[in-house]
Amino acid sequence: VWPMRNTTMSMALESKRAKPSYKVMVTGGSGLVGRALQELTSDPEERRRRAGGEEEWVFLSSRDGDLSDMSTTEALFKKHQPTHVIHLAAMVGGLFKNMKHNLDFLRKNILINDCILECCRKYKVQKCVSCLSTCIFPDKTSYPIDESMVHDGPPHESNFGYSYAKRLIDIQNKAYHQQYGCQFTSVIPTNVYGPHDNYNLEDSHVIPGLIHKCYLAQKSGEDLVVFGSGKPRRQFIYSKDLARLFIWVLRNYEEIEPIILSVGEEDEVSISEVAHMIAEAMNFSEKLVFDTSKADGQFKKTASNAKLKKYLPDFKFTDIQQALRESATWFCSNYDEARK
Repeated sequence: VWPMRNTTMSMALESKRAKPSYKVMVTGGSGLVGRALQELTSDPEERRRRAGGEEEWVFLSSRDGDLSDMSTTEALFKKHQPTHVIHLAAMVGGLFKNMKHNLDFLRKNILINDCILECCRKYKVQKCVSCLSTCIFPDKTSYPIDESMVHDGPPHESNFGYSYAKRLIDIQNKAYHQQYGCQFTSVIPTNVYGPHDNYNLEDSHVIPGLIHKCYLAQKSGEDLVVFGSGKPRRQFIYSKDLARLFIWVLRNYEEIEPIILSVGEEDEVSISEVAHMIAEAMNFSEKLVFDTSKADGQFKKTASNAKLKKYLPDFKFTDIQQALRESATWFCSNYDEARK
């Protein structure tokens, strides 16, 4: 366990303070999970709990440079000199954007991942934790899926470009460890949601998309139209819970093999159930209509969190109804500034 105290990007080091023992650079730092990490690492109680050393956090966003370009990425590593990296940056999108642009997702993400991992090696980063996704798992498989099944067959055709690019991180991690002894690992979260998500109606994921559509339907007095049958099932993880788990992985998880970060199998819910929970959280009084002319995507991808529970048997996830209320409240309160 690291004996550290957290600081944030916005808290500049005093001129007389010694160089921090650990400097954590987060790519994709302005996104959903990055913002949750910013909030957590700046929390005074969190800092007190891990007091005893020096720790600095740097959160990069797309404004800092194009991470698919090696020279730009190298310049950022030279500037910040991180000892540890959390790699969240990726070209991402919802089901329909993936279906239209599989090649773009494949090429862009391969370039980003290669630049980050090679710079981690070149600039002697002690540990890199990359973020994968449950969409990388085979489409035709047995359930629940676990960490040993990542490469057992092709992913679902709807987002194969993104999926293969993410799978390759696991291959790269093992190759860097074998050839150079690098401590690079990865996590596989299930479907993430929370404040600061992408609420764009064209390319958002299901929960932020439904929150935005519910907000608009409520304003206009119209029905809430949900794309698809509502039958597919998913495990959802709140971004604030995922941030806590990311910090644990960074400090305590020593395997190169990936680890699934997810609620339990028993907490899997249908899209229909989620839509009704969002409607309730937002006090929506009109009808919910399911547009079955739209694609459902993969029916289920139930993941086992047995490995996580072995390491953290007492970890408590936020109740999904509470987390959805908090997420919807944040969106309504920050509508003008929210990504949409």
